[in-house]
Amino acid sequence: MREVVQNDKSRASRRVSRASGPAHRGALRRALGRRAATAAAVLAVAALAGGCAQGDGHGARGAAGPEAAPARAVDGAAKAREARAALVAAAERWKLKKVPLAAPAPPARKPQIKAREGFEVDGQEEDGLPPVFTTIPTKEKIVFLTIDDGAEKDPAFLRMMSELKIPYTVFLTDEEIEDDYGYFRKMQARGVTLNNHTLSHPYLPALSYEEQKEEICGMQDVMEKHYGKRPVLFRPPFGNYNRDTLRAAKSCGIEYAPIWSEEVYVDHWEYREWDQDLHPGDIVLTHFRGTDDWDGTMTDMVRRFLNRITADGYAVARLEDYL
Repeated sequence: MREVVQNDKSRASRRVSRASGPAHRGALRRALGRRAATAAAVLAVAALAGGCAQGDGHGARGAAGPEAAPARAVDGAAKAREARAALVAAAERWKLKKVPLAAPAPPARKPQIKAREGFEVDGQEEDGLPPVFTTIPTKEKIVFLTIDDGAEKDPAFLRMMSELKIPYTVFLTDEEIEDDYGYFRKMQARGVTLNNHTLSHPYLPALSYEEQKEEICGMQDVMEKHYGKRPVLFRPPFGNYNRDTLRAAKSCGIEYAPIWSEEVYVDHWEYREWDQDLHPGDIVLTHFRGTDDWDGTMTDMVRRFLNRITADGYAVARLEDYL
């Protein structure tokens, strides 16, 4: 538009210079003034419209474009600080020595899980039987907390684990949970996976194949009825099993049979390995127990567990993320 006005002025000036007399030159000058004023007005309107359109565009981009990225970063940083402050407060509230370490993100490709050497049964690989293992193959300083049976149903334990953001996996026995299935529904609602630990916690190798199948598949039915899922993880009671155990487990839909490397109590640890120490990927066992069986509570046991692994530089990871 600016170019148009300049061209009009140039042509009008030439006409003024060619005018033969003062009257004609005055008329042309007045015409030139009117035309320039009109063109300037058009230019102003166009510029105003263009400016408004540009401003709207910048406004739209400001909501979801370059200006939004710093805003999102600031918001994310604020949320991270809030989460950290909440975790610090929870660690103090539950009397931990240090704030628990955060586990790294699970691997994009899950590790291959095989039966631990010496823990296989005849036909283990040929029949595709669920592997029995005590650790997850990883170099990360992580351990996996697993809890068995379901006898103790401590509400404080649920609060503690939720506030501290500690993942764990449970293996349930129907005889221990039938008096309060609802407690474990609360646990499940918090993202905890509920798994199979038989109906009555028997010594399985002493039973026939059909009896073992009833114990395992019967618990699958209980889990589906009360929790909506048939688990793929099964832990044999006492860590004892034979080939029939794994055959029966497979027939019931079980894919893995993890046992453990360490067991933690309210007042001590027990170790499977000769060096009596933690290792990356170890599966840690404990039980739902309280003051009727221990000299302390579930929360006392968790405190002992977390203080130990944190001091050694370990974090708790979610077992299912690696299977």
